Amino acid sequence: MAPSVTLLSGPPGSGKGTQSPIIKDEYCLCHLATDDMLRAAVAAKTPLGIKAKEAMNKGELVSDDLVVGIIDEAMKKPSCQKGFILDGFPRTVTQAQKLDEKLAKQGANVDKVLNFAIDDAILEERITGRWIHSASGRTYHTKFAPPKSPGVDDVIDYYSKKGLVVNLPAEKPPKEVTAEVQKALS
Repeated sequence: MAPSVTLLSGPPGSGKGTQSPIIKDEYCLCHLATDDMLRAAVAAKTPLGIKAKEAMNKGELVSDDLVVGIIDEAMKKPSCQKGFILDGFPRTVTQAQKLDEKLAKQGANVDKVLNFAIDDAILEERITGRWIHSASGRTYHTKFAPPKSPGVDDVIDYYSKKGLVVNLPAEKPPKEVTAEVQKALS
């Protein structure tokens, strides 16, 4: 059986990070966040990680082929056999096409694109109050998750034409967004 592939799209602060662990657990999918995967490949000094580090050291963007290669390696892990959520990739139509080609070789394809659609003003409020405790990596927000003590992009169009995009009302409370996610994935 081909793995289920769900893409998460939306700006930082739109709620992807809140919803992805819920989706991961509920549907037994692995969560592939490309930025984390790149850092892990570099740290593990995999062949692709070494190439990625060379590009980063030169101040260059890591090539689409390298990122797709890292995703391809992750897809082969036993934990990803049932499927995965891809977060932070693709960001361009070219990346989407390369991803589609790689998935097709595995007998898979993108099943759904969950687009966390949110008004800029709400996004600004969410982002400006956000801060990260560097020692633990935990995220806090001055209004929504205080610590205990003191635009449409071309990738969405690409997948819309394939009828795969579900626009989520990302400004709603997390529980309501979760309900919308469940509806989209059922």
